Amino acid sequence: MGVNIHDTELLMQFRDPENKEKAFTAIIKKYQEKLYWHVRRMVVDHDDANDVLQNIFIRVWNGLQNFREDSQLYTWLYRIATNECLSFLEQQKKKATFSLSDMESGLSNKIIADKHFDPNKLEWKLQLAIQQLPEKQRIVFGLRYYDEMPYEEMSRVLETSEGALKASYHHAVKKIEDYILNY
Repeated sequence: MGVNIHDTELLMQFRDPENKEKAFTAIIKKYQEKLYWHVRRMVVDHDDANDVLQNIFIRVWNGLQNFREDSQLYTWLYRIATNECLSFLEQQKKKATFSLSDMESGLSNKIIADKHFDPNKLEWKLQLAIQQLPEKQRIVFGLRYYDEMPYEEMSRVLETSEGALKASYHHAVKKIEDYILNY
């Protein structure tokens, strides 16, 4: 089963007990990389991203049978991925004895600790700037800037109005520009 098979076909195959596992494997192959980077941008650490991704695919396996197709498959996957990331970050906050601002600087420290980190390179400054954003703006910026997701689709993933998303993105871009220019 190739990555180019249409989602509707994959979902039909998934509902057939004989093809269920093969179809699920094809869905994973088709979306794994996009979801990994969506998760990685939110949780920063590679190992954490892999753990969250495993949880996402467990939830997808358990929920796909009941997927009603009232949205596109990737919209549904992104919604699960976003919720799993938020749950993971919430658990991290609870485990930690420090405040949210400490945790956010902890994410920045993970970026700085990366062996490839070079503070003079724009992509590293961008990563640090993104970590300074509030959680919601970070998600909106990632979906729009990296995944090039249209606002209409994003509003289905995040269950928020397009106007609110445009405002969040605009604020995020301003904060990132300010950060890059001033640090």
